[in-house]
Amino acid sequence: MPKRYDFDEVIDRKGTHCYKHDAAARIFGREDILPLWVADTDFRVPDFIMDAIRMRTEHEILGYTFKSESYYTAIIDWMQRRHDWHIEKDWISSSPGVVAGLSLAVQAFTEKGDGVIVQPPVYFPFFDTVTGSGRRLLENPLQFRDGRYTFDLQDLRRKAKEAKALLLCSPHNPGGTVWTPEELQDLMQICLEENVLVISDEIHCDLCFPGYRHRPIASLSAEAAANTVTLMAPSKTFNVAGLASSLVIISNEDLRRSYEECLSVGHLGMGNIFGTIALEAAFRHGDEWLRHLMDYLHENYVTLKLFLNDRVPKIRIMKPEATYLVWMDFSAFGLDDDSLQKILVEKAGVGLNPGQRFGPGGEGWMRINIGCPRSVLKEALQRIADAFEGL
Repeated sequence: MPKRYDFDEVIDRKGTHCYKHDAAARIFGREDILPLWVADTDFRVPDFIMDAIRMRTEHEILGYTFKSESYYTAIIDWMQRRHDWHIEKDWISSSPGVVAGLSLAVQAFTEKGDGVIVQPPVYFPFFDTVTGSGRRLLENPLQFRDGRYTFDLQDLRRKAKEAKALLLCSPHNPGGTVWTPEELQDLMQICLEENVLVISDEIHCDLCFPGYRHRPIASLSAEAAANTVTLMAPSKTFNVAGLASSLVIISNEDLRRSYEECLSVGHLGMGNIFGTIALEAAFRHGDEWLRHLMDYLHENYVTLKLFLNDRVPKIRIMKPEATYLVWMDFSAFGLDDDSLQKILVEKAGVGLNPGQRFGPGGEGWMRINIGCPRSVLKEALQRIADAFEGL
């Protein structure tokens, strides 16, 4: 197998100031924890990205730069090719990261005390983005039906009457739901009627499993596009989160101007040389590598599912439609969240994300990251089975 597709390769990340591995002892209280928590992968960055970065390092001046025409063309072509979404160069802005972009958008488009909707259980920085900026948190909990999450539209309509913005997680993290065009249309219609801006985190958009396709909510219609701020990045897909380069796509000129006024404070839109290079290389050359990655991740999911069905059937999992994150339901054991975490850490020696961190609806759940070599996943599963069998 070519090195570029060897996802079975185990790479020692310790000693690289890697958050997932080097901070695990501080987070979980033991050195020998097997970490499957932070949402980056343990796969080698593809060669076409590393080659582009190495080529640039041959020029030993790393001063101020701007983004080239080829950078914008790569983004436009990727969105058309992967998501059937036609965008214009002028719509493309940036941020140091998707979470940073969420925060900047909330600051740009709302005032202190304004209501901002989040839909728990959801990626936990959403809550901090709202409360940390002095905005009023409005929760519109998701409903769990037929093995996947759906929107509670009746509750959304009530909450929308006192909101200025909604933070959408699409595809959903931690559940992995890929919202259907019909679901997105229903949500957008309420937001349009109530004048609620949609700020859409679509960082996992390129990680859809077979049978599912991501639809950018801004691509539904011109009206939807004018009411949406879309945040994307290659960081999850190509494992380049440390390069802190994200996209912000805004077709509405007035909204884009307001966002970029906020972005300009502190030169936050400058980006960094290698993040820009990595993004362009990923979007120009990443299709084949991504296909192999998704095949491998799907096999990891199947491995997880079959193992738990056989060894620990009381642990139920939500089938992910996208992402390399799997939502695991431990509620059948009847444990409170602290006891559940204690068994996983102290008895199993496995570090997962506690579901309660994702807000209401996360109690009794855990998020596991399967973006790792299969041998590592199998070891983690064996540890979990040994810890929970007989409980």
